[in-house]
Amino acid sequence: VTPSEGAGGGTRRELEMESVLALGGLVLLRDSVEWEGRTLLKALIKKSALCGEQVHILGCEVSEDEFREGFDSSINSRLIYHDLFRDPLNWSQTGETLPGGPLGALQAMCRRTHPGPVTIALDSLSWLLLHIPCTSLCQALGALSRQHAHPGGGSPAEPLRVLGLLHEELHGPGPLGALSSLAQTEVTLSGTVGQASAHILSRRPRQRPAHQTQWFSILPDFSLDLQGGPPLESQPHADPHTASVDPTAHVTFNLHLSKKEREAKDSLTLPFQFSSEKQQALLRPGPGQATGRIFYEPDAYDDLDQEDPDDDLDV
Repeated sequence: VTPSEGAGGGTRRELEMESVLALGGLVLLRDSVEWEGRTLLKALIKKSALCGEQVHILGCEVSEDEFREGFDSSINSRLIYHDLFRDPLNWSQTGETLPGGPLGALQAMCRRTHPGPVTIALDSLSWLLLHIPCTSLCQALGALSRQHAHPGGGSPAEPLRVLGLLHEELHGPGPLGALSSLAQTEVTLSGTVGQASAHILSRRPRQRPAHQTQWFSILPDFSLDLQGGPPLESQPHADPHTASVDPTAHVTFNLHLSKKEREAKDSLTLPFQFSSEKQQALLRPGPGQATGRIFYEPDAYDDLDQEDPDDDLDV
């Protein structure tokens, strides 16, 4: 796929996806065991850095060296890294740990001021949920949005975007629903062999939620390569040279009834059915016919065995 060129040297699909993910507020990246989301998180961080935004990273799950791996020096120089991976609870007491632990580090970001747009990347929200109560984490994320949306009750500030990586298989419906209610954008990763897809749910003020599916791949330098659909080899298609196989072609009995056979079957009266003829014979016995006749109509749970009629007696 070769997208057409758009303004600023980008592509129309890139601009479309950027317009969805650059709304500000909380962007929830929901990954799974099959489709990890840290690579997409790093790709969005690179885009923010190239746009001149101040980028803060709260690293929890991997070391700083591992997270910075793959970025060139120009990108790494623009990233402000806050390390919670090395000593999250300050057990070493070296003074290098962020004050207040994970919650204190998150609350400290609320007090940071910057004249331009800011991006905060949380790697990951799942790690934070294991160390912070869900209510405290949601309150901190809500305060972070309010602090930068209307600082001091005045006009809106420069846009702030929070990128939160969430391993949704590790959490129940309660934490997932709480974080989903705070997010302005949710990106759920899935895909097929060789190419990933992102189902994007965006919520804009005074507008209905919008859904979009974007197919993409990520290059080794963490650049997004956006496509318009799934790869052709993964799309199901019928083989014209493959003939349909009849599973009843070689059986020794006939599974199909002709029209006459079906009519004969439908008109057949079984010996245990209480037909209208038997009912009339019971109500109006003919001359010389005994009146003490018994007609038996089996129940649905009767098990009739002609070879062992006393089977139900367990004799």
